[in-house]
Amino acid sequence: MIGQLGIVQDEHVRFAPAQVALLDALLATRTEVDVDEKFAEIRGRLESFEGIAEAEQPDEFRGSLRTYQREGLGWLHFLEEFHFGGCLADDMGLGKTVQVIAALAQRATNETAPSLVVMPRSLLFNWAEECERFCPMLKVLEYSGLDRAELRETFDQYHVILTTYGTLRRDILELKDYRFDYVVLDEAQTIKNAGSQVAKASRLLDANHRLALSGTPIENHLGDLWSIFEFLNPGMLGRSSLFRRFTDDGNSNRHLLTRGLAPFILRRTKSEVAAELPSRFEQTIHCRMGEDQQRQYDEMREHYRQSLLGGENGQGLNTSKMHVLEALLRLRQVACHPGLLKPELAEGDSAKLDTLGPLLEELIGEGHKALVFSQFTSMLAIVRKRLDRMGLAYEYLDGQTRDRKERIDHFQQDPDCGIFLISLKAGGLGLNLTAADYVFLLDPWWNPAVEMQAIDRAHRVGQTRPVFAYRLICEGTVEEKITELQQQKRELADAILLENRSVLKNLTKDDLELLLS
Repeated sequence: MIGQLGIVQDEHVRFAPAQVALLDALLATRTEVDVDEKFAEIRGRLESFEGIAEAEQPDEFRGSLRTYQREGLGWLHFLEEFHFGGCLADDMGLGKTVQVIAALAQRATNETAPSLVVMPRSLLFNWAEECERFCPMLKVLEYSGLDRAELRETFDQYHVILTTYGTLRRDILELKDYRFDYVVLDEAQTIKNAGSQVAKASRLLDANHRLALSGTPIENHLGDLWSIFEFLNPGMLGRSSLFRRFTDDGNSNRHLLTRGLAPFILRRTKSEVAAELPSRFEQTIHCRMGEDQQRQYDEMREHYRQSLLGGENGQGLNTSKMHVLEALLRLRQVACHPGLLKPELAEGDSAKLDTLGPLLEELIGEGHKALVFSQFTSMLAIVRKRLDRMGLAYEYLDGQTRDRKERIDHFQQDPDCGIFLISLKAGGLGLNLTAADYVFLLDPWWNPAVEMQAIDRAHRVGQTRPVFAYRLICEGTVEEKITELQQQKRELADAILLENRSVLKNLTKDDLELLLS
């Protein structure tokens, strides 16, 4: 393993400076290995390093960084000192953007080259707004749009250049020839597929320092690490095929990997900085369907029981696996509202809508604000009509919304607008909605990380009140069954969560009978 991480030259194997910590962990039990002066020097500096200290925020920074954020700034200084790339993996809502803005502000005072920040398109305005809010001295350029070519000539006039992954992919032949101070990838899980065009493009960028931001717990997704670290510290983890074999060999290797990568990943969870955030409460509300909705659900369930489990010994399953996800989707839609499948029923009742309406009315009357999430825009459309009839003011955001900033500002600032309807795809990331202290998840997404992302729109730095999150689940439906499967058979639950059809090859008749019972 050790030899394959480096490059063979004559009778020696040469390694990159960023591999020192990983190599030191691998060599801990091999005292007979000789190292050169450079390796010994870097290892000595790491061993004598007294830990990450808090860093003072720059004078130009408006506001006050929290203790853990100043420690994050100190960690960035550590990476700069050793010329390492690193991944800031703090929990969502702990202010990764703010920490990076503070670091870029410090770099800007040293008259360095501009820094490039790459992100999903939906986060462009958020970054621009945060830069203006916390560090207005930073000259920020949004590099996107059809007329962006001429903007490249002005890069040197700015401190920070904001762009999207799509623009990076399309313009990499021009951007690769520019030397940036920092290149920062926000939502860095975007490049987890090493063979994708955007991952390849990111590795071509030239920079003094590299940083990745991701709220995803990276240590739980070792397969995603190789591509991210190939961007951060090229060659550090060897070839991707070698890395896969290494991480598949057993827990001892994973322990060594965790130890070797520790200096390059900084992750703080909300529980670790609980004193700096308000309380958060989560509860599941079980809704009981009325007669009409129950009848429609039962009919749909029986239809799929026959089509998927019909025939002697459930032979229908062998020819219908591609329909399993369709069945689960349809049943979940009926559990939300029959109008999702039959538009003519959109004006009818549903257990969740009947539960949600009075709750929202009560909360608004008490002066609270609420976020309402659904992955089905058709469900949000039904909720909108109900709110209109109730006379409740609201804002709305889905993938087709173009004036995102105006809608967010309206919700945040207008005391009379107490409800924000948001689709999962459009609003699961990059929104600061601290005016809300209640969150409703209309349809469970089964993936806990996705649900946390939604709740974290309200439970994040800047929130001063306790946050209450409610999941609405219909009794006796596939929603409850999948919750059970999450506990009983994780692999099957993942197939449903991630819509990974390859995993469905392990689906058994018993599994389907549980789901469709």
